Amino acid sequence: MDFTFTEEQQAALEAAKAVFSGVAPDSVPSPALTPGAVADDFDRTLWQTLADADLLSLLIAPEHGGAGLDPVALCLVLRESAKVLARVPLLECGAAALTLQHHGPDALRAEILPRIGTGELVVTVAAGGRTGHEAAELAVDARPEDEHWILDGVQTAVPWAHGADHILLPAHTADGRAILALVPPTRTGVTLDAQVSTNGERYAEVRLNAVRVTGRETLTDPAAWEQLRLLLTTGTCALALGLGEAVLTMTADYTSKREQFGFPVATFQSVAVQAADRFIDLRAMAATLWQAAWRISTDADGALPPAGDVAVAKIWASDGIRRVVQTAQHLHGGFGADTDYSLHRYHAWAKQLELSLGPAAAHEEALGDLLADHMLA
Repeated sequence: MDFTFTEEQQAALEAAKAVFSGVAPDSVPSPALTPGAVADDFDRTLWQTLADADLLSLLIAPEHGGAGLDPVALCLVLRESAKVLARVPLLECGAAALTLQHHGPDALRAEILPRIGTGELVVTVAAGGRTGHEAAELAVDARPEDEHWILDGVQTAVPWAHGADHILLPAHTADGRAILALVPPTRTGVTLDAQVSTNGERYAEVRLNAVRVTGRETLTDPAAWEQLRLLLTTGTCALALGLGEAVLTMTADYTSKREQFGFPVATFQSVAVQAADRFIDLRAMAATLWQAAWRISTDADGALPPAGDVAVAKIWASDGIRRVVQTAQHLHGGFGADTDYSLHRYHAWAKQLELSLGPAAAHEEALGDLLADHMLA
C-alpha cells in the first residue's frame, strides 16, 4: 500500500490541526476531581467550529454538501482530536454519516446528511451490546409489523446519547440478520439511564420497549452493520494513536527538563530505552492503523478480508496505548498523578480507549479464526 496521503487528506489534516490548536487538554474536566459525569453535554462550541471548518462533512458525498473523502481522512482528524482530548462525538457521527450514505434510503440521506455536515444534527452510535461483552446486534430484537420495525432490548454504554438527536443502533431479526435503526432518544418507548465512562463522560444505557421505527429509518443490508463496526473500531485505533503520541511528547519534554545528579533524566539509559520502546509501539500502531483504514476505504484485495487488518490494528492499539501511558506515569513519577498536570486526564482517556477496544488476546483469537477460515476456503 501507499502510505502517502492525498492532497485532500492532507488538507483535512491541516484544517484539523488549526481547529484543535485552540483546545487545551487542561480545559477538559478532570474525572479525578468531578463526582459523576464531568459534564452534561459535549463541547458544542468546538462542534460548531468543526462544522464551520467543513470537518463534519468530510465523508459526506458532494451532492449532500460534503467533501466525499474516505475513512483515512476521518482517522487523520480523529488522531488530532485525541491529542487535545477533544470532547466531541466526531467518531460516532462520522461513522454513522458514512454508513447512512452507503446504505440508507435516498430520502433519509437527503434529509439527514446535509444537517450532519453543518453541525445542526448529531448522530451517535450504540455498539456496546447489553453487557459490553457481547455482539452488539444481539442486544436488541427487531420484528416487522406492517411497514414498521418493533425494537425491544438494551444497549449499554452509549456515548453522547443524552446530547444526540439520533442513535444509530444494531438489532437482529428472527432469521438472524443484522439491521441498523436510526432512533431519536425522544421516541416513545426509549429510556436513557445514566452511566459514567472511565474518563468521566456521560454515557447512557438505552432501553427500548416496543419502539416503532419506519422502513425509511432502517438499514436492512447486513453489510451496513459490518461497515459501521469496522469504522468505529478503526476510528478508536486512530484516537489511541493520537493520544499516545501526545503522551510520549509530554514525557519527552518532562524527562529532558527533569534533572537527577546534575543531568536530565532523559540521558539515562534506562529512561531512553523505555521511551524508545514506546516510540516503536506508536510506529506499529500507526502502520497497522493506516493499513486498516486503507482496507476499509477501498475494495482492494488482500490476503484477508478487511476485518483481519482491523484486528491487527486493534491488537497493537489496545496493548500499545496501555504501555505508552504506563511508561509515561512511571517516568513522570509522582508528578504524573498531580491533578494540576494533564497526564492524569490522558491516563483516564487511555484506559477508556483500551476498554473500548477490548483485550489484545481476544483480537489475536479473532485473527486466528480469520486465518483458519481463509486457509480452509
